[in-house]
Order: sequence, then C-alpha cells, then structure tokens
Amino acid sequence: MCSQLAVIVNNEPCQVIFVIIRNLCTGTQNSLSVTGSSEVQYKLMKEMYTGCKIVIGNLEITQMEHNRDFSFLQSIREVTGYILIAINQFRRLPLEQLRVIRGTSLYEDRFALAVLVNYQKDGVYGLRELGLTHLTEILEGGVQIIQNKFLSYAPQINWIDIVKDSGAEIIIEDNGPELSCHASCGGQCWGPGNDSCQFLTKTVCAPQCNGRCFGRSPSECCHMECAGGCTGPLDTNCFACRNFNNSGSCVPQCPQALIYNKVTFKLEPNPNAKYQYGTICVSYCPTNFVVDGSSCVSSCPADKMEVDKKGVKRCEPCGGLCPKACVGTDTPSRQTVDSQNIDSFINCTKIQGSLKFLVTGIKGDSYNNISALDPKKLKIFNTVREITGVYILSIQSWPEELENLSVFSNLATIQGRTLYRGYSLLVMKIPTLKSLGLRSLKRIGDGGIYITGNKQLCYHHTVNWTRLFGSGLRAQRRQKALDIKDNHPQEQCIEEGHVCDPLCSSEGCWGPGPDQCVSCKNYNRGGTCVPQCNFLSGEKREFAGTKKECMPCHQECAVQDGKHTCKGPGANECAACAHLQDGPYCVSSCPEGVQGENGLIIYKFPNSQHKCQPCHANCTLGCLGPGQNDCVDSSRLPVTAIVLSVIFVVLVAFSVFVLSVLYRRSVAIRRKRAMRRYLFEPLDPGEKGAKVHARILRGSELRKIKPLGSGVFGTVHKGLWIPEGDTVKIPVAIKTIQDRTGRQTFQEITDHMLAMGSLDHPYIVRLLGICAGPSLQLVTQLSPQGSLLEHIQQRKESLNPQRLLNWCVQIAKGMYYLEEQRMVHRNLAARNILLKSDFIVQIADYGIADLLYPDDKKYFFNEIKTPIKWMALESILFRRYTHQSDVWSYGVTVWEMMSYGAEPYSAMRPQEVPDLLEKGERLSQPQICTIDVYMVMVKCWMIDENVRPTFKELANEFTRMARDPSRYLVITVCQTNGVLNHFLHCILPTGWASRSRLDSGCTVSESSEGRGTAVEVEMNEDMSSVGSMRRVKHREDSAYMSQRDSLSGPPETTSTGIPGEEDQNGYVLPGFGESPEKGEDKQIRAACVCNLYAKFECF
Repeated sequence: MCSQLAVIVNNEPCQVIFVIIRNLCTGTQNSLSVTGSSEVQYKLMKEMYTGCKIVIGNLEITQMEHNRDFSFLQSIREVTGYILIAINQFRRLPLEQLRVIRGTSLYEDRFALAVLVNYQKDGVYGLRELGLTHLTEILEGGVQIIQNKFLSYAPQINWIDIVKDSGAEIIIEDNGPELSCHASCGGQCWGPGNDSCQFLTKTVCAPQCNGRCFGRSPSECCHMECAGGCTGPLDTNCFACRNFNNSGSCVPQCPQALIYNKVTFKLEPNPNAKYQYGTICVSYCPTNFVVDGSSCVSSCPADKMEVDKKGVKRCEPCGGLCPKACVGTDTPSRQTVDSQNIDSFINCTKIQGSLKFLVTGIKGDSYNNISALDPKKLKIFNTVREITGVYILSIQSWPEELENLSVFSNLATIQGRTLYRGYSLLVMKIPTLKSLGLRSLKRIGDGGIYITGNKQLCYHHTVNWTRLFGSGLRAQRRQKALDIKDNHPQEQCIEEGHVCDPLCSSEGCWGPGPDQCVSCKNYNRGGTCVPQCNFLSGEKREFAGTKKECMPCHQECAVQDGKHTCKGPGANECAACAHLQDGPYCVSSCPEGVQGENGLIIYKFPNSQHKCQPCHANCTLGCLGPGQNDCVDSSRLPVTAIVLSVIFVVLVAFSVFVLSVLYRRSVAIRRKRAMRRYLFEPLDPGEKGAKVHARILRGSELRKIKPLGSGVFGTVHKGLWIPEGDTVKIPVAIKTIQDRTGRQTFQEITDHMLAMGSLDHPYIVRLLGICAGPSLQLVTQLSPQGSLLEHIQQRKESLNPQRLLNWCVQIAKGMYYLEEQRMVHRNLAARNILLKSDFIVQIADYGIADLLYPDDKKYFFNEIKTPIKWMALESILFRRYTHQSDVWSYGVTVWEMMSYGAEPYSAMRPQEVPDLLEKGERLSQPQICTIDVYMVMVKCWMIDENVRPTFKELANEFTRMARDPSRYLVITVCQTNGVLNHFLHCILPTGWASRSRLDSGCTVSESSEGRGTAVEVEMNEDMSSVGSMRRVKHREDSAYMSQRDSLSGPPETTSTGIPGEEDQNGYVLPGFGESPEKGEDKQIRAACVCNLYAKFECF
C-alpha cells in the first residue's frame, strides 16, 4: 500500500499522506441532542478528536460532567464549522492551540462560537474559563455567551479584534460576576493569570495593513492569505491559512492540473498539481474520496459517474443517463432487503456494498414490525448491472412464487472485493428455486461461488463457471472455490426435461428457453437465440454482426428478394436504395441548400435513375433539371399558396385552442359532479333504513401516495380514490388497520363498519369507503391542514380565545353525536382532531378499537404508542371504556389546546401515571385559563365516572364561555427579563419553562376543588401582603360558584343561542355588548395572571 501511494504522488514519502489525513477529523451536527449516555458520548469524542488538528465540521461539547479529562482536545488548531459548548459542568476546556474558527456552518445560522448554560444546578461546578488563549480570528458568524453562572472573563475579551464580520452579533449576557485581569494584560484576558492575556492581531495594526499584523509598524503586516495572525510577513509565517495550505504556504488556490505555457501558447500538464482536500492541498486524494476536477469529493455530482483511470477514481461526465449508485445491505439497521427498504433500490444500476436476502426480509419480521416482502417488488432489481461495493450477492431466502432469480437478468458484474467466507456469489437452501436466470452475468471479480441445498435447481451444471473468473493463474486458483452441490441431480433434471434449449451453445444456459443461453449456437437477436437472421425473408431485413447478432438494415435500404438487403448498419451499405441515392448513400430526398467545400451552397435534383445530380452553378434556389433554364426562380414561388398556408395554420391553431378550452371546461364540470356524487351524496337506505355514506371499495380503486403518520392501530397515507368505471381522482386519506395479534382478518364487511359509514355530522370526519382484506383500509376525506395538535404548536401566536373556545364547543358536540350513536371513541386526543378549516375541527379515528376487538372491548398495544396519558383511570386499570371515559380524554384534549400542544405529564413515564392519578394528582392549570375553564377540566377527571359532566353539558358550558371569550381565557403579551428571553416565549407553550412547572410536581388534587396548584397557592398567599388577595379570592369564588351552578346545578338544557351570536356553520360569536362589570373583571383577571408570575412584565 505504501509503495503504491509513493508512485502515485511522484515518489513523495507515503507517510506525508497519512500524516495529513490523520491530522484531519470530521465534526458533528447534533446541536443540543446527544448520542447515547454521557459515557458513550465521551468515548466517541475521544476517538474522534485524539491527535486531530483540523476539525472538518462542527466541534460540539454538550452535557459533560466536571470530572472528564479533555486533554485530547489540546491538538486542535482549526475548526471549519462552529463551536458549541453547552450544558456542561467542567471548569475549563484545553483549547489553547485553537487559532481559527471558519464558520462555514453556524449555530442557529448566526453564531460561530456559542457557550450556553455551563453550570451545575444547585452545585459548585461549572465553566470558569474559556481557555481559548490563542483564538485570534472568527472568519464568519458571531459570538453568543449566555447563562454561564461561574464564567467571569468573557466580557474582558476584545471580540471586535477576533470577529472578522463587523455586522455579526456578539451577545455576552447573564454570566458570572466580572473579575479583573492580571496587571500585565491591559484589561483584556481569557483568565486570571498573566499567561491568559489576549493577543491582539487586528485592532492594533497600522492603517496600511489590510488584514492581520504581528506588530504596530506598517512593515509588520501579515500576508493577505493569512488567517488569525502571523509571525512574519511571508505566506509561510501564517498561524492559519485563509484559503488553502500548500505544504506550509498559504495560497489562494491549489496548483492546478493544467498550466499555461507562454512560449507554446498551450495548456500543459502541471507536474506539481495538487488536489483541494478541505483547506489543504494534497497530491493524492484519500482512498474514500473521488477526484472531481482539482478537488477531492466524497461522491460524484448528479451529472457525473465514477470511473477508474489508472488506479485513480475520477468523476467523469455521463455519456447519457447517469447510472444510479445505491447503498447495499451493510449496516446494522439494513441487514437484508425487506419491505421497508426495497423502494430505495428503484432505478439503481450499481449497488455499493452487499445485497443480502434473508428470511427476515422475505417473510417478514414480526419482532421489528416488518411485513413480508411483495414478490412483485423484486422487479426493481431489473436495472442492477453491477455489484461493485465491498461484499457479495447472498440469497438465503426467496419468495415461493418465484422459481428463478431473473429479477437480476441484467446483472453483469459482481466485484467481490471483500468476501463472505471466501465467496462472492451465494445461493443456498431455496426449496422452490428451479433455475438461476442470471443470463447477463459475465464476470465475478474475486471470490468463489457457493450454490448448495437447492433441491429443485437445474441448469446450473451446464454453465461453464470458470468463464466468469477470467484467465490467468489467479483464475485457475479460484476454480477450487467452486462449491456447487446438493442441488437437483443432473440425471433427474435431464429425465424431467430440464435441459438447455437446442439453440444454446455448448457453454450451457441459465434456465429454460432460448433467452437463457450463455451463448447461442447460431445467431442472437436482442438476447434471444434464433436459428437464422432475417437475411432473405421477414418484414425487417437484417445482417449478422461481429458476434453473430442479428442487426437491422438501414431504413433507406430497399428490401431484396432472394439476396441480402444490406451488409452493414450504414446507409452506404445497402444493396439497393428504397428512395434515392446520393453518391454511395441512400437518402429519402436530395440535399438542398447544403454547404459544401469552399463554402458553396449545393442543390441537387433526382434524375430518372433516382440518383441525385448537382444543379447548374448559377442556380441559387434549387432546380428541376441539370440546365440553367431549370433553375427555380424566386418569382415562381407560390406566394398565394404561402399566404393561404399561413392563414390555414392560424385557423387550425385557434380551433385547437378553443376546443382544448372547451374540453378542459367539460372535464372540470364532470369532475366537480363526480366529486359531489362520491363525497356528499349518501347511498340508498340499506336493509335497516339508515343512509350509508361509505362505499365498499376494491383495493384496485385506491392508490397510496405518501405516509402521513402512524398510530396504535395502523398507518395513515395520503392517497387517491379512483372509482371503478370513472376517471375522476379524488384526494383522500387512507388508514390501514392491521391486527398484530392475528385475531381479526377483516375479510367481510360487518355491521359496525356500516354503522361507522352511516355517521354524518359537521364535526365528525366522514367515512367515504371501506376496503376489506387481510388489512382493513378506511377511506376518509383528506384534511390538508393536518391535525389540531400540529396547528396549535406551529401557530400559537395567531390563536385567540374565541377560536380556542369554539374548538372546545365543536369537539364536545361531535362527541355528543357519537354518544347518541352509541359509539365510544377510546382514543380522543388533539392529534386525532383534524382541521377542516381555520375555524372548524372534526373528530377522526372513532370506532377503530371496536373494529379490532368487538367482543372483549380491550385491545393489545405496545408501550410506546398506547395513549396512557389520555386514558381514564378505569380504562387503564380495568379496560373499561364508556362515554364517560371519553369525557376524561376530552378534558386532557382541552388541556392540550390551552397549553398550546404541550405533552401531558411530560416529565413522567406512562407506567407512572396510574399511581399519580390514584393519589389524586391531576394536570396543572394552563396559564391562559381562568379558574372557570380549569374547573371544567377538573370535573372531567373525577374518579367517579358518574360525577363527570356529559358531552351535552360540556357543549352548553363552552358555548356560554365562547360568547364572552376574553372573560375565560386571558392571553397577554409578555416580555421576559435578561437572557431568559432566549429560551421563553410569551405563553410558554413548550420548552424548558413549561416542562419545569410539571416536573416540579405542579399538579392539582381533586380535593382542592379548583383552588389551584401548590405553587400557585403559595404565590397567592404571598400576594395577599400587597393587597391583591381580595381580587384573587373574588375571582375564585365567583368562578367556582358559576362553574358549580353551570355543571351540576341547573337542569340540562340545550343551548338555543341568541340570534346573531352563531354563524351559518355553528361558529359561536362573541356577545354584542359588554357590561362595565365584565370589563373590570377582565382587568382583574389579567392583573392576577401577571401578578402570579412576577418575573414577567406585562403590557
């Protein structure tokens, strides 16, 4: 290996190449996330950065303890991306040698250096010194150093001297108390000692210096190609290079492959040419990189392909369609071809790596929830021509429906660079395999062949396998690696008629038929052996190529009777011409206006022998004969015919345009009518007299486009419904339901399915169709706006109390409708509420649990997907599901909405929730809710399910609130102090702050009767000292009495509404007037919320 490298790099010592590569290391892109435990993360960092001088990418150090040894970072001198130091506890980082941060990628697209929250909570450990004593330049991006409790010297740094971009942000806030530098540092330092002084290289320079300097004199300027400073004026005195490092010299670009010779005026090869590898010029690219022009790249661009030229991999332009190279099955997560990864091989012509077919991929893997592979999808491999990676083609399992491996009929080469037990082709123990079908296989680069245990396999004994190994001594040694045994006996294959086609040569065949021959006895036409080419008969006459291929004659050749029509593929190789002859070539018409020698324009005419003859030299527009009188005159041109032709073309074009417009209009009208018929008109009443909207569909009518999400019972896809016998394509959502326990097969349509299809309500997602089979497919209307959960998380700034309360009303009315239809939802949550529009929501996923388990009313689940945090206590403990258990889930759904999509009990594992509920703990009061709204939620979470309100009562109560929304929901614009503004938003819907309230045990007990959380009670008591207790008490008492009267006091009545307070869609509008008492009450509520969180300034 060393000698080969030395030759390639012009006899340079190969240690130079290895040293350069070893000094480079790849960074990370994890941001604040971690890759496993702290110990695992530390070991990965130590392996990556030990001995590294230049980090290609980002240097990210997060969530490390105080006792870690980071001495392996001492060698780092340059980082091309950004540096992130966050949530650590160590005292100091040993990055004294770091000179330059290039900032080719920035943290949050703004910062090249980010130091965040590096201290132990309630502890004494934390970052005290940055330790970047030699950092002198940041080429791109700014600096952010915030919330480091013990860091005291960050403000003492002259960041203007370091940051090159004058417009970049420099944020130094909320760190430890500022301490003074050593007296010798002049007030600018990285730490307390005299060895921590900042070294200035820009702000102290003379005006004549355009970059950095090493002194204050005009003669002490650094070279323009220097970055971070220098020790002298030369390009070899730089601390780091601004562009490229060429053997210690900083240059704007690496030596190019071609140089201009000023004597010969030509481009000539440069003997000192080098390639760009990051910021370094190298004579030879690393083995895992490819040469593209003058650069080392990890992969070729889309319009180029990888080729091997004299042992060097290069990117060359594709002659036509570029081959698509795909990664094989070499990773732990991709050990076999299966139903989940087979689509990644579409249109692949080259496989880089192994290609393995194991039983877990072919028949499915229930443990990993991988379904069986559809045999029809294996046709994807028809495009594969080469397996050129580091492993093999290994087939240890195969679909029973396929009797051969003909899906690899175009595979020509198996490289086999690294082998599996010495073999590069392995086919074993496939009981249904009768032939191989590898008709295009021509070469196996290395390794042997292992074909054994295939009890029905024939034809393999006819193949001359040594032909695939090539020639030479190495090929002779590889013949010992042929292990073909224990297949169907050759004698029985012959007796059963499993022999090669008579048109095959003695080299054998890959299977039955003339298209499976290794080579042909006579002739070959398009990969199929034939006894004779169409020399003397046939519609299209042929000739025989050099390899006995039947090739068609040129289309201008005239078909001959009793003799060969042509002797080659060209128009000059015809026995006779079908139309005209121009010299030795057969043509369809004589040339006119063709430029000939000396720039002359040539015109020809056909004579009586159908040969093209030149016109007279004076003919400039063509001729009808050889004489000057036969020239075509411009006055003879049929002007009238040309004008009429133009008018005719215009009329035809206008007619086509009008007809196309009319046709498109008629198609749109037909589509609109069809959409109305399929989406809105119910079917005729069935036997039970109920109108059913859902149709019984076939699988061929549905086409899945892309997955939208998955849940407990199945997966939802965006798709198209193409009704049978119609051309309309209706966008729909297709939910595929599978019973993983195997108890339900969904082969028949049940009464429960028809009952689901008969539901029709404005706030229910309507079921359009049912497709029975091994897995049930439910077709519903497509909601392009997605789920309510995603909506409130992404658009929390645009939400208002009116819309939130109306959504509560709509969900309650929809659930009341399901209750009237005797249908329990079982899985109500914000993720299962879809947006029909910005103001209308609809309930989805109702009745699915009853489809799976109609008898015992329970379903099996995995721990990850089961909605424990939304389930009522009796559902968790006793698997009892009623409309009142749906009321519990409704309360959690309302809490999600009021918390802007926060996860309930986010700090707890699902198995801890039942114990918490039995102790009486509940979700805390959302910040925007008054006690009135929160008490509605608390009522929904009562242990006694009979005490919980009904959906009818909930709809009435939220309708009442929606008429005066600002009285019940208080959404104020808040501003935080200090650096917390970086982490907190106005309402705190997600993130650290919202979770910290729940993590600290901020829950409410049923026995508190709406008094609030423990933290809130303490804060209310503290506020009494400043005179605010009276307001809080007034609001609590009145809200509680109003809540108790509205939910349990008056008899149940439906909300009739006030004329003008609801629109035509049932959207509740606010009241027309507002009393002074209401306005005062709103001010009290806003004041209470703001006073409750005294850290915020409200306006």
